[in-house]
Amino acid sequence: MLGMQGSSVEINPLGSHKDNCQRLGYLVERQQQLCGLSENVLTAVSNGAKLSIEECQHQFRNSRWNCSTFANSSNVFGGVLSVHSRETAFIYAISAAGVAYAVTRACSRGELNECTCDTRVRVRKTKKKWQWGGCSEDIRFGEKFSREFVDSKENGDRPEGLMNLHNNEAGRRSIRSRMQRVCKCHGMSGSCSVRVCWRKLPPFRVLGDVLTQAYEGATQVRLADKRRRHAKAKAKLRAASKEIKPPNRTDLVYLEESPDYCERNDTMGILGTRGRVCNRTSPGLDGCRLLCCGRGHNTRMKEVEGKCHCKFVWCCNVECKTCRVRSEEHTCK
Repeated sequence: MLGMQGSSVEINPLGSHKDNCQRLGYLVERQQQLCGLSENVLTAVSNGAKLSIEECQHQFRNSRWNCSTFANSSNVFGGVLSVHSRETAFIYAISAAGVAYAVTRACSRGELNECTCDTRVRVRKTKKKWQWGGCSEDIRFGEKFSREFVDSKENGDRPEGLMNLHNNEAGRRSIRSRMQRVCKCHGMSGSCSVRVCWRKLPPFRVLGDVLTQAYEGATQVRLADKRRRHAKAKAKLRAASKEIKPPNRTDLVYLEESPDYCERNDTMGILGTRGRVCNRTSPGLDGCRLLCCGRGHNTRMKEVEGKCHCKFVWCCNVECKTCRVRSEEHTCK
């Protein structure tokens, strides 16, 4: 995947950025070359990894698999990545998107020497009552960097490598089509005689939502039959059965069914759902019936402090008292 063993990277302030890159033994040669371009590249990649982990945990906070991470593991996601499931597909997609996003943002902030704003946007002509200007964020550079950095570990001749490369690209493609146009008015006395616009990255939450939808509709695939390919043709994936729609470039794909996330499996890095808080009245994934895998749930009363008896005081404050409230908490057996 990213070659990252955690959501952050320990950087030696006394060493050069190239020394710091070479110390990271889990980076392949091409990743070390890219890492050594400037001192902030490693920081941007680390920020992208952290961003993707936080978003993964938000999206799956109510699911049986809640995107658990392990600080002391050789891989931050544990053994889950050893199964080429739809969860692995999501992890690769959100991680590739995270690197592209963080590097693009670092470019527009002037933190990287290799890139700045996207000057190609400024030369485009528009017939509308606005013009391109400002600093458009250069998603093309972010995509290119992510493609070279993240994809460099993958073997495109193997099914799992093809799966990872496809999902990496799907993650990156989720960004470009959702770039936002932001405009600012210029003119005498706020007349807005001229509107200057530029392109901006969407909130990363938007990308998380998009990729979660892709996860839910992911396509199971297999390696295409060699007899159907020319001898020199590259290996490729196809839908696992004729009844399944062939995946497009923005779909997520997986090779294997998901493991059992109901029970704890230390070898796989699966925590299980025992002890997880569930919603007794919800019919959704966070409901006790689904989250607890049919084992039932325990209920206990707990006291929490909260604001109460709030009133508006002129002007302009809200004053509240602190009350202790008893509430039910339901946890999976």
